[in-house]
Amino acid sequence: MADKLLSRYEKLKSEIHSHNHRYHVLDAPIISDLEYDHLLNELKQIEAEHPDWITPDSPTQRAGAKLADRFEKVRHPAPILSLANAFGADDARAWFDRVKKLDDRVEMAKFVVEPKIDGLSVVLHYREGLFVHGATRGDGEVGEDITSNLRTIRAIPLRIPVQTTDDRPKTEKPSSVLRPPSYLVVRGEAFIPIKEFEELNRKLEEAGEKTYLNPRNTAAGSLRQLDPQLTASRPLTLLVYQIVHSEGGKAPASQWELLEYLKALGFPVADAAKRFDDLESAIAYTETWSDGRDKLPYEADGMVIKIDDLNLAADLGFVGKDPRGAIAFKFPAREVTTTLNDIGVAVGRTGVLTPYAMLEPVEIGGVVVERATLHNFDFIAEKDIRVGDRVLIKRAGEVIPYVIGPVLDARTGNEKPYKPPTKCPACGQAVEHFEGEVAWYCVNAACPAQLLRNVEHFVSRGAMDIEGLGIKIVEKLIYSNKVRDIADIYKLTKEDILEAVTKKDRKTKSEPPGKIADNLLVSITKSKTQPLSRLITALGIHGVGEVMAKDLAQNFIDLDELGKIKVENLMQIQGIGPNIAESIVDWFSFPFNKQVLKKLKSAGVWPEGKSKTEKKDGTLTGFTFVVTGMLPTLSREGVKEFIENNGGKVIDSVSKKTSYLVLGENPGSKLDKAQSLGVKVIDEDGLRKLAGG
Repeated sequence: MADKLLSRYEKLKSEIHSHNHRYHVLDAPIISDLEYDHLLNELKQIEAEHPDWITPDSPTQRAGAKLADRFEKVRHPAPILSLANAFGADDARAWFDRVKKLDDRVEMAKFVVEPKIDGLSVVLHYREGLFVHGATRGDGEVGEDITSNLRTIRAIPLRIPVQTTDDRPKTEKPSSVLRPPSYLVVRGEAFIPIKEFEELNRKLEEAGEKTYLNPRNTAAGSLRQLDPQLTASRPLTLLVYQIVHSEGGKAPASQWELLEYLKALGFPVADAAKRFDDLESAIAYTETWSDGRDKLPYEADGMVIKIDDLNLAADLGFVGKDPRGAIAFKFPAREVTTTLNDIGVAVGRTGVLTPYAMLEPVEIGGVVVERATLHNFDFIAEKDIRVGDRVLIKRAGEVIPYVIGPVLDARTGNEKPYKPPTKCPACGQAVEHFEGEVAWYCVNAACPAQLLRNVEHFVSRGAMDIEGLGIKIVEKLIYSNKVRDIADIYKLTKEDILEAVTKKDRKTKSEPPGKIADNLLVSITKSKTQPLSRLITALGIHGVGEVMAKDLAQNFIDLDELGKIKVENLMQIQGIGPNIAESIVDWFSFPFNKQVLKKLKSAGVWPEGKSKTEKKDGTLTGFTFVVTGMLPTLSREGVKEFIENNGGKVIDSVSKKTSYLVLGENPGSKLDKAQSLGVKVIDEDGLRKLAGG
C-alpha cells in the first residue's frame, strides 16, 4: 500500500512540474486552474501524512517553475509567492482558526478583500522615482526581464509620483507621496480586459487570422514576446497590489493604507478592493462577487482575503511557500479542460442540425458537465476541433456550457477531423446546406425529431389556427402513433382525442372530456377553410414566413401549381432570392413531403389562392396601415387579414408614408408617433367604413 502511494506521489510531482512549466514558461497550459489545484491539494495531503517523503524538488517547496532561456534573469529582492486556496466559506474560516492559534492579535484583525485577477504577475522596479526594469514572477526567486515589453503598457507609470489633476490641497496629500522611496519594488497583475479581448478577437477574425482562447494566455504570451512592438499592439493593462521592497521613506502599516499609497503614487489599483472589520463580512463580500463576477471588467478566478495589519501578517510567517496572512477564496471554476469523446447532432423544429460536444465528464461551476454546445459546423471547422481533442469548456452563470476551442499543445496525433453529416441523424434522409448560410437542414416534414414542433407550428394561430390542440395533447397523440405527420390531424377521431385529454386540458373542472373532443374536432374541420397563404405558412418551409406565404398564394392557384415551379421562375417574384427559391423547390421535391401533401388533399385541405390574372384591387388598395391596441371584434391576425383581403397593406412601424393608424384599447407609443407625424387615426368602425362596409 505504501509503495503504491509513494508511486502516486512521485507521479503527482512529475505531472505538477510539467504543468508548471507549461503555465509559467511556455504559456500553453493544457489543464484548467481547478484541475491543477486538485493535483496540488492531493500532493499536499500525501506530504502531510508522510512529511519524510518531502524533497527539495517538491512543487510545494517552490512558488513557480523554471525559466525560459530567451530572456535575461532578474533576481527578486524578496520572494514573489503564491497563496493557499480556500474553496468556500468553511475553508476561509478554517484558515482563520489556524492563524488565530498562532497569534492572539488575529482575533481583532481587520481584513482587506481584493480581486484575484487571472493574468500574469509582474514585478516593477523604481529608482529615484523612475521605472528602471520589470520582470515576470518566474520561479518566485528569479524572473525574466521583460522591461521593454512592460514599458508599452500605458497603465504603468514611468515616473512616480504621477502628476494628476487632483484638486485637493497639497497638505492633504501624504508627504511620502511627494518624496517617493529611493528604491521601490511593487507587484501587480498584467491582463487584458474582457471587452478589449473580445474586440481583439473580432479584429483578428475579420482579418482571417487565428483568434485567442482566453485573456490570460493572451496577456502572458503578449508580455513574453521578443518584439515589444507586438506587445504594444495588445490592449494590456495592470493593477498593482503589493510592495515587495522599499528603501527610504516610511512604508504603510496596513494593506488598505498600502493600496491608498500606491494609488497616490499613480499606480492603478482595484476599485473592487474593500476593507472589513471582521472575517464574516469579508466572506459575505467575497461571495457576492462569486455570483457577480461578470460585472468585473476583467477575468477573476476568486478574491483574496488579506489581514489588513501588514506587521501582523508578516509575523504570522509562512506554510511552505504560502504566507499565512492571506488566503485566495476561489470562485467555482467556469473554464476547465476535458476530452472531446465525440460530436453529436441535434435536430430542431425547423430542421436545423446543431452539433454538440460529448465530453469526458468534468465538474464546472459545481455541476458535472457531459455535453456542451459547439455552436455550428462552421465553428468546428474554423477552430479545427477534432474528436479526441482536449478542449476548453466554459460555463458562465446558468448559461449552457460551450466549447471555446481545442488545446492544440495537448494533441497526440490520434485526433480525428470532423465532417458535417450528409444524412439527418433522426430520419436518415439527406440534409441540405444553402450557400451563404451557417445552418445545415433536414427538410423532411415527417422527421420524427421535428414532428412535435412541426405540429405545434401547423396548428398555431398564425398558421391553421386549430384552437384546443395544445402541446400536451399533441405529445400524447404522437406518442400513441395517432399523429405521424401534420396530415394525420385530419384523420383524428373523437376516441383518439379522448385518450389524449387530461384534467389539465379542461378549462374548468366540470368540463367533460367529450366536450373538449367535440370542440377540437369542430376546430379541425373549420381549419380546412383557411386560405392558401395560411396553409403555406403552416408547412414550415425554410425561409417562408407569413408575408412570403401571402405573396406565393397571390401568384399560384394551389399547392399543385406551386409544387411544379422551378427555381428560376420563383426568383421572378419580388423578395424571393436563390436560397429561398431553392428551399421551396427542394421541399416540394422531397418524397415524404409529397406524401404529406397527398394526404392533405385527400382530407380536403386544399385551398385555392389567386393567380396574377385573378388578383383584383380592393377598396383599400394603395393604403398602408399600422395597428395598435386591442380592437373590439378583430384579433391582430383578423384585422391584418381584413385589410389585406381588401387590397391594403399592414406594416409594423409608423412613418410619414403610413396612411392610417388603426387604434384600439391600450395603445402603445405608436399613437404618439402617428400624432407627431400627422398620420390619420381611425378605429375599427372607421376601418370598416373605409373598406366600404
